[in-house]
Amino acid sequence: MEPRIIVALDFADADSAQACVNVLSPQTCKLKVGKELFTAEGPAFVSSLVRRGFDVFLDLKFHDIPTTVARACSAAANLGVWMLNVHALGGATMMQAARDALGQADDRALLVAVTVLTSLSDADLQQIGIQEGAAQTALRLAGLAHASGADGVVCSAHEAASVRERFGDAFLRITPGIRLADDSSDDQNRIMTPSRAVQSGASYLVVGRPVTRAADPTAVLRRIEFELTEKRGVH
Repeated sequence: MEPRIIVALDFADADSAQACVNVLSPQTCKLKVGKELFTAEGPAFVSSLVRRGFDVFLDLKFHDIPTTVARACSAAANLGVWMLNVHALGGATMMQAARDALGQADDRALLVAVTVLTSLSDADLQQIGIQEGAAQTALRLAGLAHASGADGVVCSAHEAASVRERFGDAFLRITPGIRLADDSSDDQNRIMTPSRAVQSGASYLVVGRPVTRAADPTAVLRRIEFELTEKRGVH
């Protein structure tokens, strides 16, 4: 069975990230490389993960003029990544350009669009001039992404059900803000446990600190898989 867990490699350097990766397996998880690690180590580190057999989600959240984003997406796809993302707030033309840059091959990189960051509350959105709440904003931006040809969205698990209901199961819901029941929320506002997230409509779960800061990351992955199975989260 394809793993639903994407481990976020939120590390400052390759050595720290590699120590975690060395105890993980492509059969049990996918990997996410974000801005900090990519800035520190560059494309070569991403390519090294791909060569080891991992599906890599390159989480750089491109947001710029359409031509620049399209070229960046093409360069990212050439690294062999499984998935990459853009900000839906960049607009339809930008997302369409990003999608066109990835081509039509069956094994092309998937494109997902970030809707509302899980660190943002309704009050935060109001501060930047978005009067509708996070749930409504995420659904509206998901519609824009869907119409622009994206393969799915990055959204809170709280919005995953409405996105799936509106756009169907094939339109992916990538959900960060996943925490085990005994974890603190850290800097995330809209969080959820793994089984609840999948039951709510998540396609893939992005899990960072609960795995990467654990003394035994593989044990945490087994615990999540057990929770999904025992609580019938996998469907």
